[in-house]
Amino acid sequence: MVLLELNDAELGYDNSPVLHHISLTIEAGEKVALIGPSGAGKSTLLNRLHALIHDQTAFCPQSHGLVGPLSLYNNIYMARLEQFSAFGNLWNLIRPQRWNDVAAIASKLGLLDKMKTSVDKLSGGQRQRVAIGRALYRNKPVFMGDEPVSSLDPLQAQRLLMHICESHRTLIVAIHDRQLALSCFDRIIGLKHGKIAFDKPTSQLDIIALNQLYQP
Repeated sequence: MVLLELNDAELGYDNSPVLHHISLTIEAGEKVALIGPSGAGKSTLLNRLHALIHDQTAFCPQSHGLVGPLSLYNNIYMARLEQFSAFGNLWNLIRPQRWNDVAAIASKLGLLDKMKTSVDKLSGGQRQRVAIGRALYRNKPVFMGDEPVSSLDPLQAQRLLMHICESHRTLIVAIHDRQLALSCFDRIIGLKHGKIAFDKPTSQLDIIALNQLYQP
């Protein structure tokens, strides 16, 4: 079943195209990695795809979008603010209402002991895991992430990506680690010079082919 489709699209910001003549189709159930040099347009493409199916998507932005003074618990809980009343959300700041649900996610992220810690006191890698946790808590069929594991060591990054794969039917992730792209995704879209350089199943690619994308 087709989930997303672009036909000869020009993508960019403020009438300044970054990507040109973009045509692609993504079906439900695919695990897609977006790779390419810095400035190639990975974030631009990801943001457009997210906008098309916002309601179906758990989105993990590169900026994390966390609220520093609030605890890890509250930052993850924020993923479902729209599901509860304004009073309920306010009361949750005083007396947590979904502690066990959030704790289950924090435990899988190795952050259970940080539930009451404000995120501005966490390391970069820990904050990145909180952002992943918030996306997981949305419990949506599609996960989109913009470099969601860039601050983590390779083993931890692979473990979390595999957990994300198990928790979502469809993945679309911009990622800089080419080895992770090969090991955790079934399709890779390479971007360069504002265009799609290749769009292939992972089985047809190797690290040499991916490295060539980054050569001048």
